[in-house]
Amino acid sequence: MSNSCEANSKLLSFIWMEDGRPVYTLDEALSAMRFGKFQGLVLAYAGLGWVSEAMEIMILSFVGPAVKLKWGLSSSEESLLTTVVFAGMLLGAYSWGLISDNYGRRKCFLSIASVTSGAGLLSAFSPNYLLLVISRCLVGFGLGGGPVFLAYFLEFIPISYRGTWMVVFSAFWTAGTIFEASLAWIVMPKLNWRWLLALSSIPSFALLLFYGLVPESPRYLCMRGRTTDAHQILEKIARFNRAKLPPGMLISDKSTRQNEQSASSVDTPPLSTRRKMTRKFKSGFSSFFMLFSSNIIRTTLLLWVLFFSTAFSYYGMVLLTSKLSSRQSKCGGSTILHSDNSLYLNVFITSLAELPGLILSAILVDKIGRKFSMATMFLLACIFLLPLVSNQSAILTTVLLFGARMSATGTITVASIYAPEIYPTAMRSTSYGVASAVGRVGGMVCPLVAVGLVTGCHQTVAVILFEVVIVVAIASALLFPFETKGRELRDSVDISDS
Repeated sequence: MSNSCEANSKLLSFIWMEDGRPVYTLDEALSAMRFGKFQGLVLAYAGLGWVSEAMEIMILSFVGPAVKLKWGLSSSEESLLTTVVFAGMLLGAYSWGLISDNYGRRKCFLSIASVTSGAGLLSAFSPNYLLLVISRCLVGFGLGGGPVFLAYFLEFIPISYRGTWMVVFSAFWTAGTIFEASLAWIVMPKLNWRWLLALSSIPSFALLLFYGLVPESPRYLCMRGRTTDAHQILEKIARFNRAKLPPGMLISDKSTRQNEQSASSVDTPPLSTRRKMTRKFKSGFSSFFMLFSSNIIRTTLLLWVLFFSTAFSYYGMVLLTSKLSSRQSKCGGSTILHSDNSLYLNVFITSLAELPGLILSAILVDKIGRKFSMATMFLLACIFLLPLVSNQSAILTTVLLFGARMSATGTITVASIYAPEIYPTAMRSTSYGVASAVGRVGGMVCPLVAVGLVTGCHQTVAVILFEVVIVVAIASALLFPFETKGRELRDSVDISDS
């Protein structure tokens, strides 16, 4: 398939307009300008969005137990604080994807940052449990926009650099988890959970502060037929990167269709306001229904299974770090943690596991491809978790969780690269957002089922459940119909599996 894409790209290079001018595509322009300072700025802004999401997710390991102790909550009420965040993310991931694909990446960022920062700060001042649950659900809704940041950055990267730089982008998530663990370690013993919630909302406010510097995605503009606007952004990229655009005129797959629509509109009476709104409403959901077309549905369903499994496993490992210790001491096993500050230390150590996970995914993603990278790293996670079917020593348990989280991080990193690559621009944010939303279901179920089993002294059953979920994820990764390594990003809706 990649050979076909390369042949089409070379063919386009020889196409000339009727007036004698050569033309070039967006991928050719990005390849000519390479990865430079401009993409670095885009990386910093989009990465900040992922830092914000990672911090708000990691905070669940600390706020739940602290609030439970402060307000005398039951175990189910404590679990609900985690579940409502994922419930909000479930709705947000789908909603922000639709907004991004229909109104642009840039406008979507403004809305995401406003909701997340406002709700995050509000949760820090919640006077009672009910308002805390509502505000954290709103935070989750804002965090559901994480896939939009990833898809946005992806659309600025040249083909040859895509795998490596998407792994670098994923490092922002790791940075967020490590920073949150460090922040909790400093803040919680001296202050309280309210301070931690307030300080953790700062990255979301920073997104609002720097919003004015963010350009729209040129690939999105090309998809909308706005090649003139896209060309202006490409010229800006060229100036920043001290590079030159290819000679000629920028074209997109959408150009011909837009011209046809413009020509036909001359003879077509203007639509009424009501008909315009109806048509806009239908087009807004068309990207969602495309997921179920005959040539995409297999990929869509496999991707949903993969994201559910990876989210269930990853968040389970994060929560197990704090839950397993209290369970072992209560159920007669050895205790992982030994001091008041040991929870923060242990979470910090396991968060560091994401660094070698990123390195591992960077090594594998462009060498053996996306599919086999995911399968290989999840197989490693399965091996690391297996000894935990029975009680292990404190040090060995921490080491095993370290290795399992390292492997799970690598898998999620590659899955986050693969998912937006397999869909066209017109539905990229929506499709990735929906897949991410399915993953949030896994995040919601995990604390209620798997972690609940650990708390109830059923560690063996919980670990076996994780192993089964991981095996399902490995199978789904291997069953994907095509590999995206070296492929150009598609702008059209027609995706071939050949």
